[in-house]
Parts: sequence; structure tokens; C-alpha cells
Amino acid sequence: MQYHVEFDIDFKRNTEKGLYIAIEGIDGSGKTTQIDRLYDYFSKQGRELVKTREPRKDEGLIGELIQKILLGKTKIPPVAFQYLFSADREMHHEDLILPSLREGKTVISDRCFWSAIPYGIMDRGGTLSENTVEYMLVAQSILSLYHQFTVPDVMIYLNVPLDVAMERLQREHGDREIYEDKTILAKTIKGYDWLLQKFPKEFTVIDATKPVETVTAEILAAIKK
Repeated sequence: MQYHVEFDIDFKRNTEKGLYIAIEGIDGSGKTTQIDRLYDYFSKQGRELVKTREPRKDEGLIGELIQKILLGKTKIPPVAFQYLFSADREMHHEDLILPSLREGKTVISDRCFWSAIPYGIMDRGGTLSENTVEYMLVAQSILSLYHQFTVPDVMIYLNVPLDVAMERLQREHGDREIYEDKTILAKTIKGYDWLLQKFPKEFTVIDATKPVETVTAEILAAIKK
């Protein structure tokens, strides 16, 4: 037997004096580069800044476990892995993001709660259906009557084709993570495409194939709107 459950709920907005900026995109989209450039730009303006990321790799018991799983050193069921991300995200918000916003600081984050959708879809075999995504919006505390994560004031999505992202990743050194795979990234892109179609007002989409300086300028223009 199937039961129909339906409700309307808005996102939890930032009401603190600080500014919350987050950048999303697949691996190889240039998030780290742009976040470093934003940090340098705002530092020169004398702003109080917090640069962070989700998940917080190698930080605390959950972060250490997440890093081992990302590097393929430990395996757990994919759905359980997504809930680890959510647990880390909850602690991240309570310990760092929300206190920093209350203090009036500018928080610049590499990813935020939105990642739960495209990567959650991928971990469920890449099946994209309205019901699956709606369930995830609730289950991952994005739309929840119990708890919601605060939406960034400025949400940037760096858009790059799959082949460009793979070329960039192949030039990088260091250990490869389990999500840095062409098939996985292709599925993740579909999840992001769904988000952009479903919540167009929440994202500023920027073509990240442009020169680095141009991308930074467009991000700053979106922040200053």
C-alpha cells in the first residue's frame, strides 16, 4: 500500500549579520581555485573571513572516516555514506558556520548541503526521479520539519563539461577519490542539472571554462548584487 504525504516548506534563510557564500560544482570545476581567490580578495578589504569546506576531511572522527572512504581505504553502504556527510554537515553548521555568521564574519565554503542531492542520486545508482529527489530533500535535512540547514546568501555553481573536468583532474597530483571517475561525474552532473532546473533562483550559474580571472570577476559581481 502507498501513502501520499505532501507539504510546503521554504528554505531556512540566513538572518545573521555575516555573509554566507558557497561554491558548488563537480570535481574539476575549479572550486578550490576560486575560493582561494575570493579569500585573497576579501582579505585585502579587511573582512573577517572563514574559509571552509564540506565534507571536512581529516577533521574529527567523522571527517577522518569520510576521508578514508573517499580514498577507497574503507567501504560502507553508499546510503550510509551520505548520512555521514549529513552528520558532519550538522556539526559543521553548529560548530563553525552559524557562530561565524552571528559574529558578522564572511563564510566562504567549498560545497554546502546542496551536494547531498547530486551525490546522493549517484550513490543510489544514478536513478533520477521526482519521488527519489523529494525524499532526499527531506531525509538530508534540506527540507525538513525537524531541522534545516541554512541556505547560503550567495550560491555559485561552476559549470564545466565532463571532458574539461576530467582533463583538469588528470593534471592534478595526489590520491584520487572515489568520485573522481568519469562515469560517476556524468551521473553527478545530471543531479546538478536537476537542481538548477528545480531551484533556479537559488543558484548563480557561471561558465567555469572561461579564464580564471573572468570567473572570479563574475563571482564577485554575483556577490555584490
